Parts: sequence; structure tokens; C-alpha cells
Amino acid sequence: MVSDEVIRDILRQNEAMSGIVDSLGEDEDLFEKGLDSFGSVQLMLALEERFEVEFPDTLLNRRSFSTIRIIRETVGKLSMGAAA
Repeated sequence: MVSDEVIRDILRQNEAMSGIVDSLGEDEDLFEKGLDSFGSVQLMLALEERFEVEFPDTLLNRRSFSTIRIIRETVGKLSMGAAA
């Protein structure tokens, strides 16, 4: 199951996000809060490892990693697809 808390744990590993993760709402734009392109790649790799999924090229965009809610929904769909 993809939970907000697991996503927050992964975000805490990102230097730019670590100090603010607990105060973020699930719909706040992570890029506006300090996530950059390098950080989004690190986030993607950590999500792939943790949830044993692979982001297809069509999801390698800023929107896919823009909020905790979108990350949770995207990884959830990828997880369901991997289980099928």
C-alpha cells in the first residue's frame, strides 16, 4: 500500500525537503517548496526501489512528482499494474 507517511519518509531523505516534510499538505506543490530536477530524479529512484515499480517515460514529468497526493496516486496505479 502506498501511504502518505512512506512518501514523506522518502522525501525526508531529500536535502531540500527534509526540514519541511512534516508541515506539507498533500496538495502543496513540492517544486514550489524546494524540490528541484535532481531531487525529483532521486525521489523517482527511491519510489521505484521502495515500491518495486518502474516509471514509464510517459510519467517522467514534473507533474508526476508535484504533490504527495499525485505521487501516491501514480505509484498506486503503477503498483496495481505490476501486480496484474
